[in-house]
Amino acid sequence: MHSLSKNEGITDNTKMTAELQQKWAQCQAILADNLTGSAYQTWFAPIVPLQFENGVLVLQVKSQFVAEYIEENYIQLLSATILRVFGQGTHLEYRVLIDATSGAATMLPSNGSPAHVNPIQQAPKRADYFDSQLNNFYTFDSFVGGESNKLARTAGVAIAKQPGYTAFNPLFIYGGSGVGKTHLANAIGNQIQVYNPHARVLYVSANTFKLQYVDATKNNRITDFLNFYQSVDVLIVDDIQYFAGLKGTQDTFFHIFNYLQQSRKQLILTSDRAPIELKDIEERLLTRFKWGLSAEIKHPEYALRKNILLNKMHRDGITLSDEVIEFIATNVKHSVRDLEGILASLLAHSTLTDSEIDVKLAEQVVSRIVAIQPKKITIGDVVGAVAEHCDIPEKAILSQNRAREVARARHIALYLTKELTDCSLAEIGFKMGKRSHATVLHSIALVNERLEYDPVLRQTIAQIEAQLKY
Repeated sequence: MHSLSKNEGITDNTKMTAELQQKWAQCQAILADNLTGSAYQTWFAPIVPLQFENGVLVLQVKSQFVAEYIEENYIQLLSATILRVFGQGTHLEYRVLIDATSGAATMLPSNGSPAHVNPIQQAPKRADYFDSQLNNFYTFDSFVGGESNKLARTAGVAIAKQPGYTAFNPLFIYGGSGVGKTHLANAIGNQIQVYNPHARVLYVSANTFKLQYVDATKNNRITDFLNFYQSVDVLIVDDIQYFAGLKGTQDTFFHIFNYLQQSRKQLILTSDRAPIELKDIEERLLTRFKWGLSAEIKHPEYALRKNILLNKMHRDGITLSDEVIEFIATNVKHSVRDLEGILASLLAHSTLTDSEIDVKLAEQVVSRIVAIQPKKITIGDVVGAVAEHCDIPEKAILSQNRAREVARARHIALYLTKELTDCSLAEIGFKMGKRSHATVLHSIALVNERLEYDPVLRQTIAQIEAQLKY
């Protein structure tokens, strides 16, 4: 991924050839025939074809979110359509405008164009095109750093500058599902290629490696298999725990690992658990996994969760209220993938229905993915929130002070305590300055009456309530 100025390398929209416009119109007709009206209008109708030169088709999209959504949900249809209209061998790139004032934009190559193939079957020579299988959307720019991933990210940055020549070889990244292991591993690989475009960087899942090994064994091509893997400069194997119990796969990987490590080539492995916790993996492999650095990525802390949401908002050009951000960050605690998925769902819902993203919508979306734990609100929480909002000391609210502003804050506190807690009127009165049951009822009645005609009071109570709930 790289940035460029408004006109750098891209033909201006006004200079689009009639042929390009005609071909893209053909693509749009095919896409419209194969999609629902709302899906086509939302994701494909706004696309602008910018350039088709040297077999590369450049399409301008509104945001990185749109490009990622198309890649995840419609790339097979889009790729087939482009190949049908523009011809075999066409590569697709997206241009994403990131600054409307300066015209700066980001170019994003499509992962589905051309379709990825088994790298062994390509049998490339050293100077030939090498398909790294990396996800171009996974970069250090989009990988938000925090305390929970600091060690792994720092090691990854160092490796990208000097792959094979740091103390972090192999780098063994481990952690629970959705914390960003795959993202970081790909980001390291992509950054290595930024520093050295000729480096042979290969990303492969453990399951794909296993299938390739089985296929090579059946077809008597195990020598080609070994030669290919021993020719890479950086090998990234994702979800290494799936090697468990596969003796032949482990034996072969052991030899590849030794060859690359001794040749000062970089190995990056990911797993859902630490090396010491892996089961049914040969001891000689486990020993080698520990040679470099084992770095855990933990569940994202609250500050990181908020920063991830803010980063995603900036990249996709969307705006969320502080209440929505705090609600999502508070309730989605374990997975970065869930955070991004929820934000994508919110944006898709907002785009399709042309509605605002508010806390109510966020609650609906979040509740489909994680169990929302109702926040237990206490009388002390209410008094503290009212005191902070009204800029009145808590002691004053609980006292017998009858000053107008103090009495108003006290009435609000009594009203919200009844609305947001399970406390009885007697308990509320006792803990709020030893007031009687009748006094509490009177305060609540006053607030209910004023809410009917006082918009300022309605707004004040709504703001305090949102602060307490989210």
